[in-house]
Amino acid sequence: MTVSATPDAPLLAIEDLHVTFSTRRGLVEAVRGVSFSVAAGETLGVVGESGSGKSVTAFAVTRLLDASGRVSQGRIRFAGEDITAASSKQLRRLHGAAISMIFQNPRGALNPIRTVGQQIADAIMAHESISAGEGRARALELLKAVLIRDPEKRLDAYPHELSGGMCQRVMIAMAIACAPKLLIADEPTTGLDVTTQKTVMDLLARITAERGMAMILITHDLGLASRYCQRVCVMEQGKVVEEAQPLSLFSAPQHPYTKRLVAASPTATSTIADLAPEALSPSTVSLSPHPEEAAPAAVSKDGSVVSQPPGASFETKPAASPQDEGSAKKPAPGTPLLLEVQNLVKRYDRGVVAVNDVSFTIRAGESLGLVGESGSGKSTISRLVCRLIDASEGEILFDGQAIGTLPARDFHRSPLRKDIQIALTARVSECAERAGLPSGLLERFPHQLSGGQKARVGIARAIACRPRLLILDEPTAALDVSVQAVILQLLDRLRREDDLALLFVSHDLNVVRMMCERTVVMQNGAIVEQGESLALFAAPQTDYARTLLEAVLHLGGPTVR
Repeated sequence: MTVSATPDAPLLAIEDLHVTFSTRRGLVEAVRGVSFSVAAGETLGVVGESGSGKSVTAFAVTRLLDASGRVSQGRIRFAGEDITAASSKQLRRLHGAAISMIFQNPRGALNPIRTVGQQIADAIMAHESISAGEGRARALELLKAVLIRDPEKRLDAYPHELSGGMCQRVMIAMAIACAPKLLIADEPTTGLDVTTQKTVMDLLARITAERGMAMILITHDLGLASRYCQRVCVMEQGKVVEEAQPLSLFSAPQHPYTKRLVAASPTATSTIADLAPEALSPSTVSLSPHPEEAAPAAVSKDGSVVSQPPGASFETKPAASPQDEGSAKKPAPGTPLLLEVQNLVKRYDRGVVAVNDVSFTIRAGESLGLVGESGSGKSTISRLVCRLIDASEGEILFDGQAIGTLPARDFHRSPLRKDIQIALTARVSECAERAGLPSGLLERFPHQLSGGQKARVGIARAIACRPRLLILDEPTAALDVSVQAVILQLLDRLRREDDLALLFVSHDLNVVRMMCERTVVMQNGAIVEQGESLALFAAPQTDYARTLLEAVLHLGGPTVR
C-alpha cells in the first residue's frame, strides 16, 4: 500500500463518516456524517466536549474501534487510497509506519512489565527487520529526540518509574519510531501541569514540523487548539458544527455550541460570573447521565431554563446572592484564622522530602489556592492537613486546636474531623440534591457517571457534614470547559451559602485566580511565593511563578508551527 499523497489531494480525507455501536438498547450512532481533511504537514485540531465523537472518529481512522463499533457509512481516504474496508494485513502496514496514535493515558497505554526501551524497539521491529541490538540503539536515539532526561538510564526503566510527562515522551517516541506521515494525538496533555503540557506540545510541534508530519490534535482545551493548530473542527453530538482557522473561530465563533465553549473557557481576566453567561448561571445545573448531552441549557436572568438540548436533564435551583458576584469573596476584616500550617515537613524513606518547611494560614470563609508543577508537594499538603498521613515535623492548628500531633486514626474519630473534608471524585453521599445531582443517580456505580457527575458526587460527599474547611485536590482536572464552569459556579455558590473556607489545589492557574483570594506557589516541596491572587498573577516576583504563568494558554494567542 502506498502512503504518499499527491500534491492536489489531502493526506487524509474523511467523507460523510457514520460510526454506530451495538448496545443493549439498540444501535447508537456516535459519529453522524463527519467530513474533514488534513493536508500533509498540517496540524488540525478537533475540539468538543466528552461524548462529541472526537475520539471515536480517530479510532475509526485507525480501525481501533471497540468490537461493538463499526463504520456504517462514509469513506476514509489516506494518501489517495480508500482504507475504509482495509484488510488486517493492510492495517498492520499502516499502523506505526504511516499512521500513529498517541493516547490520552500514557501510563495505561504502556506495558507495565516491559522496559520503555523494549517497547520502543518493539514498535520499530514490528515494521523493520532489525536485530534486538539495533532496536535498542534506535530506541535510545528516539529517547534523545524527545528530550527525555538521562536517556541511557530511562531506556531500562519501567513505566511506573517515570512521571506522567516522561511517559508521554515515551509514547511520542514510540509514535514517531517509524516516521509516520500522520500523527493522531488524543488528549495528549490531559492531567499534566501547565509547564509539562507546554513542554510536551512544543515537542510535538517541533517534531512534526521537522519531519513534515501531519497531526490531528484531539482536545477539549481550546487554548491548546488555538496555539498549536492551523485549523480547528468543532464537534458536537457526533457532528462537525464549525470549522475555521483558530484566530477567526475563537474570536468570532458562528455556531451557538462554539460560542458556549468559548464563553466557558477561563481567560486571564475572566471571573466566575463571566463563564458562559448566556448558558450558565450561579444556579445549579444538573448534568444529563449522558456526556454527549452535556451542553449547558440557556438560562434567563430570573434563573429559569428557557431552552436545553434534546434529551438533556436539567434542574435549576436558586443561587445565593453574592456580595460581589464574579470575584473571589474576601473575608471581612478581623475574621479569625481557621487553619494555621506552621513549618510543615514531610519526609519519606530514603531521605525524600516531599514538603519542606511550609507555612500558611486560611481565615474562615477564605479561599487559598495551592499551585505548582507535579511533584511540588501540593497534594501531599492536602493529605497532611486532612490527616490522611502524618507530618514529620511542624504543626497544624484548626480553629486554634493542634491537630498535627494527633495520630491520624485518633483524629478521624474526633469531632474536628467533620469540620474538614476533602473532595475526592469517587465518593457517594446523601447531599446529592445540594450538589445538583438527580436522585436517580444515587443508585448508579461510579463507572456509570460522567466526569462532571463524579465531581458533583465528590463535592456532595464532602459537604455532607457541613464542614468549615473544604480541601479540593484538582476538582476540575480533565473536565470539559463547560462542565468545569458548572462545577466552579457550584463551588462558589456553596461557599457563599455556607461560608466555607477552601484549600484549592490545582495546576490550572486561571481557575485558581478566579476562585481564590490568595495563592501559594510551590516548587520542590517548598513555598517560593505567596500573596493576593490578583497581585501575584499580575506581577509575579519569582522566576518560577513567571514560568508557570507564561505556560498558561489563552484563546487568540499566536499559533506555533
